[in-house]
Amino acid sequence: MKALLNPEPPLSIHIINQRNITRPKLHASLRFIPDLWIRRKCCLTVTAALDSATIDQLGIPESDIKNPSVSSSYRSSNFPKPNKTVLEAQARVCTGPTQTRPLNEDQAFKVLDTILRSVRGEIKDEEEVSKAQLGAFFAAMTIRANAFPEATQWSEGEKRAMNNFWPLLVRALPPDVIFIADPEGSIMGIGSSVGPQYVGNHTSEMRLVGALREILAGAHLGYEEVQGVLRDVLPLKVGDNECSGVGESLLSAFFIGQRMNRETDRELKAYCLAFDGELGPPPVADVSSLTHYGEPYDGNTRFFRSTLFVAAVRSCYGESSLLHGVEWMPPKGGVTEEQMLKFMGANTSLTPLQAKGLLEDDEVGFAYISQREASPSLYSLIGLREHIKKRPPLATTEKVQQFVRARGKEAMVAGFYHEAYEEPLLMLMKRRGVNSGLVVKGEEGALSMTTRLRSANASKGLPVNYCSGFRSLSMASAYELDGVSCESFNIEVNAKDYGFQPTDTPRTDRSVSQNIELGLAALRGEKGPAYDRIVLNAGMVDHLLGCDGAEDISSALDRAREAIDSGKALKRLLNYIKISHRVR
Repeated sequence: MKALLNPEPPLSIHIINQRNITRPKLHASLRFIPDLWIRRKCCLTVTAALDSATIDQLGIPESDIKNPSVSSSYRSSNFPKPNKTVLEAQARVCTGPTQTRPLNEDQAFKVLDTILRSVRGEIKDEEEVSKAQLGAFFAAMTIRANAFPEATQWSEGEKRAMNNFWPLLVRALPPDVIFIADPEGSIMGIGSSVGPQYVGNHTSEMRLVGALREILAGAHLGYEEVQGVLRDVLPLKVGDNECSGVGESLLSAFFIGQRMNRETDRELKAYCLAFDGELGPPPVADVSSLTHYGEPYDGNTRFFRSTLFVAAVRSCYGESSLLHGVEWMPPKGGVTEEQMLKFMGANTSLTPLQAKGLLEDDEVGFAYISQREASPSLYSLIGLREHIKKRPPLATTEKVQQFVRARGKEAMVAGFYHEAYEEPLLMLMKRRGVNSGLVVKGEEGALSMTTRLRSANASKGLPVNYCSGFRSLSMASAYELDGVSCESFNIEVNAKDYGFQPTDTPRTDRSVSQNIELGLAALRGEKGPAYDRIVLNAGMVDHLLGCDGAEDISSALDRAREAIDSGKALKRLLNYIKISHRVR
């Protein structure tokens, strides 16, 4: 069996059959890296052909043998897998008032039959339906029945399926799920007192149940109500399908219900600020300019992700960048900055204080912080989020975080896809008190603007490369200003206008190593689509944020090219990989 081993630094592995060792393709791209760096115990992933006897000899669980060059392999084997049949149904119904796609009769019968067999313990050929899935699915059905427009309420097929299965389900489902499915005893047509009388099992669950009654009716919560629930239940401590004494079904219903109801500004602010200072006040870096990059945490599954390489470029001329994210996040489970840094051998367990040191280091000037280290309460939700299927409110607000502050100016950049979140993201940035903010509709809803021409068959809505934002005309933050000294803007960036030749975006298709190869080749000065995207994204962000020296867009793009062509940007990235292991 062929596999890729990615040992932790303390682990030293000796493979007896050396003829079976092959080098990853990535090594060709790394041939210029100093031997000292290559020889680090933690630096590169080793490819090995391992048979079952060798695995037994090494004492490594087979579940831990994975291919670290592919993003999907970074999913923790500790997470139980969701039931696929119900998850597919959640993808259709656990969404907004206009995006929901009702199930037809065959689909509804299949889903409800799967749920019934699962709660009866009769599932044989697939994963059990988790409590989190039950909570999310039935919350979606309840909100659709109570609050959605006619077109996305229950289909005739869903009604017939529910009429057939509910008399059986109501005798098999636990009380918390019955409450979610029929909180007032008025939806299913069978009189039941469970929903109206359900209050939860203890104080924190009682608060959650009270909030859910509002959410399931299509209503909204106040700032304090949302924060109260979040602080009651997080961080999760999962065991025996229960978390922190709160039922997973209730918590998943809470998260997906708020997203389906379209969060208000005060609800989003509550999510955004709930765990500020969880580990103490953020450290303040002695830098003149700091940009916080909020990429979608669930990564890219199709196209080249450029932000890590953009950060290396910007650091060359005094624009510090702080990236944050996770190793793996549903629903996409795509390529992330943490995967790339880990694959290249960097330390991905930096604390905010250690990241501050890298931001201040004249040889580095950028840093990455994992949510695991900076916000353990929010990080504890990853497993639950996979079973919710659709993105919860946190998918928006986690992009607008300040794990390190700066002595000088601060800016924020975040990617988005759905235009309904353009203004809320900018509102949250202003609430953070930064001097300038920018939202970018890049490819895959990420931050990377593209040089390809807009397709004539492009989807409706805002185009790729659409940007909007604000910038202060003084050192005062946008939150402190009355709007007079704060300039707002929006623009559709056409790369051809700035001298870039139209090119298709490089495909990476979940390949961490391919994304790294493209980025490193570009930082070596190899001209092409990846090089152009790094230059475009560095220079355009500098210009739109109002960074010093970037008032003229041509000059901003030229200094990004110079940072690459001089070799400085590549050196900064390699310095980061080495120095990240030395910080204290």
